[in-house]
Amino acid sequence: MVNAEIQDERGEESRPDTYVIGVDYGTLSGRAVVVRVSDGAELAAAEHAYTHAVLDRELPDGTSLPPDWALQVPSDYIDVLRIAVPEALARSGVRPEQVVGIGTDFTACTMVPTLADGTPLCELPELTGRPHAYVKLWRHHAAQAQADRITALAAERKEPWIKRYGGKISSEWEFAKALQLLEEDPEIYARTERWVEAADWIVWQLSGTYVRNACTAGYKGQLQDGVYPSPEYLAALNPDFADFVTTKLDHPIGQLGDLAGRLTAEAAAWTGLPEGIAVCVGNVDAHVTAPAATAVEPGRMVAIMGTSTCHVMSSDQWAEVPGMCGVVDGGILPGLWGYEAGQSGVGDIFGWFVRTGFPASYAEEAAALGRDAHQHLTALAAEQKIGEHGLIALDWQSGNRSVLVDHDLSGIIVGLTLSTRPEDVYRALLEATAFGTRTIIEAFENSGVPVRELIIAGGLTKNALLMQIYSDVTRLPLGVIDSTQGPALGAAMHAAVAAGSYPDIRAAAHAMGKARPAVYQPDPERAAAYDRLFAEYRELHDYFGRGANEVMHRLRRIRAEASV
Repeated sequence: MVNAEIQDERGEESRPDTYVIGVDYGTLSGRAVVVRVSDGAELAAAEHAYTHAVLDRELPDGTSLPPDWALQVPSDYIDVLRIAVPEALARSGVRPEQVVGIGTDFTACTMVPTLADGTPLCELPELTGRPHAYVKLWRHHAAQAQADRITALAAERKEPWIKRYGGKISSEWEFAKALQLLEEDPEIYARTERWVEAADWIVWQLSGTYVRNACTAGYKGQLQDGVYPSPEYLAALNPDFADFVTTKLDHPIGQLGDLAGRLTAEAAAWTGLPEGIAVCVGNVDAHVTAPAATAVEPGRMVAIMGTSTCHVMSSDQWAEVPGMCGVVDGGILPGLWGYEAGQSGVGDIFGWFVRTGFPASYAEEAAALGRDAHQHLTALAAEQKIGEHGLIALDWQSGNRSVLVDHDLSGIIVGLTLSTRPEDVYRALLEATAFGTRTIIEAFENSGVPVRELIIAGGLTKNALLMQIYSDVTRLPLGVIDSTQGPALGAAMHAAVAAGSYPDIRAAAHAMGKARPAVYQPDPERAAAYDRLFAEYRELHDYFGRGANEVMHRLRRIRAEASV
């Protein structure tokens, strides 16, 4: 039973405890956590898996999808509010009237085409069979051609904002996805009255107020110094795209931690929370995690590792870092430049290998030892010396987000022989993702933005071998967030600020943040061994990723032609 009140040192009753709810919307599910405002204690959590998961082969009605598509159904997001929030609250023992606010975070860039009132187009009966009417998930990579044109034209015109994105715009972002919509389904584009980040759409459903959050607007919507790309630039991309910002995108910006509105009666009925409590401005799952991991000073990079990895860091230095996902003034913390980079596939890669490369004999052995597939392969891989498997892999099964920003790239494994075992490949994939992170860190370091510590958040922190590999490969001390629900905790902390419990997110981070610094330390001998392997990784990285060999792009085109 949760104590309703706290006592001061003299034993006198103080104010009753208050609580906030954080809701983290991931790729396959949403998680709700109940957090105590005074110290960040997580009382209870609940998770709800999306009924429709990711639509990457067909729509719910059976309409087939081309390669590289990834869609979602927005009603699944509402179900998280209906199911996970009440369940977490019930488990916590907290009374609804003790809750003062709710905050959310979302995958990004995940876009919802809507009517002016926020109704998703896919919910209109006449549009249920139209792919472009659905939510485009962050990992929808079918807009690569549009992203390439956006980048090339910006370079040709010397658009100043392109430098804030490392010189390249991703196919995952708002403008590329919108341009694809215009050019492939002009009718749906015309019906789209609002092009809304899912991070803002869910806040709209909770509060009845549409507020565009500063984080996604800056990192995914190319809003820099208060200005979007000009109508002249957009018209040069496509004449019908000239008014995209003014007619479908532009909206008042809410700063992180600000109050977006108050919980509506309808949303209160969904969640079991009191009508009128604070609803915080939306945020991105990675960025909201930084203060949860107490990374509120320059030089502390947070890697949020799940299906993909997002690297975020604040700095008092501005620099043009090649291939970063963006740098935004105050994009993570007020008064600092917020940097973002990332890897499109990490946990997804490990999961892919377990689905496709885990033989029945290994499954039987794992079951006898009481291990799941990942635990079994990790235990076998941990017995190896560095380099013993003779393999190098490129971690591009879902393309490359940083530093190449090319989602038409694909994975590769070099060194396979008839004696190669599943644990060999599995360890090579673990190492490949660590090499990808080192590539990102070196891009920052070489640009004059120092990285002093790496802090890991997300479910992969439970894999001790993986964590040690990252520390050895990067030669950095590696801290671990002391929370199983880092993004949800961060969302809850921002809700506490919006509710007036703390003056700003730094104060909330000092009181509510959870991290264990330098849990893993690099070993000099292992680090030296990995230096040799990283040199081979880097050669393959540049050979296949920087134009020396375009085989991956040619294969992608052949696949697309064969899929028609």
